Amino acid sequence: MIRRTFLILPSIGCKTEVRLWRKGIEDWNDFIATDRIDGLSLARKEKLNGHLERADRFLERGVTEYFCQVLPSVEHWRMFDRFEDDCAYLDIETDGQYVNANVTVVGIHRNGETTTLVRGEDLDAASLSKALEGVKMLVTFNGSSFDLPILHYHYPMAVPRVPHYDLRHACRRVGLTGGLKRIEREMGIARPREVEYVTGEEAVYLWRAWKRSGSKNALKLLKKYNQEDTENMVPIARRVYDQLEARTLDAEGE
Repeated sequence: MIRRTFLILPSIGCKTEVRLWRKGIEDWNDFIATDRIDGLSLARKEKLNGHLERADRFLERGVTEYFCQVLPSVEHWRMFDRFEDDCAYLDIETDGQYVNANVTVVGIHRNGETTTLVRGEDLDAASLSKALEGVKMLVTFNGSSFDLPILHYHYPMAVPRVPHYDLRHACRRVGLTGGLKRIEREMGIARPREVEYVTGEEAVYLWRAWKRSGSKNALKLLKKYNQEDTENMVPIARRVYDQLEARTLDAEGE
């Protein structure tokens, strides 16, 4: 989808993008190969060609940070198909629901494996940075408002500034509302019995139980709950991407 995206160009919005698709200009190569495009002067067309050629070079090199500068954040999902194998599904737990609460657990699922970092054990800026090394894209659920601002506050340089596919907002665009667990149920994704009914608020209590009494079972449940959050985002991200892509491209034929 990213190579069909013209929103990275200055002053090109969704309506203009759709008009280009309807004219048969379906991707960057088509745009560059078309000598004249209605509504664009030759001088402006040449400049836009340069923008697309630059974007193509960055894309081929996997420099996804560039697209954070030119692609609206609500459209970062368009990068997912290209970088699905190089993304990290991230979720955090904290010691409270207040702003800039302390991070207690960070779960990172990538390449089929989950890394769980725990406050007071192995969670610090260095370990977080290492766990995210080489990541081209982040996938979260409500990370724009919660996970990422908190991580950037506590570990300013540890989380890479790469495209971010926030499933909470993406799900709403395809008619899926509510929290992560509600959407899981709608999609038929089941959690193990021991964490099936654990909520974010209860995750805070599990952490407190671990800190107060050293309950290993509480910490085990907390880590399992967090792991389910990260791993269950994998099928959701793919399904929602497919629906968003279909809806976006359907506009071409309307």
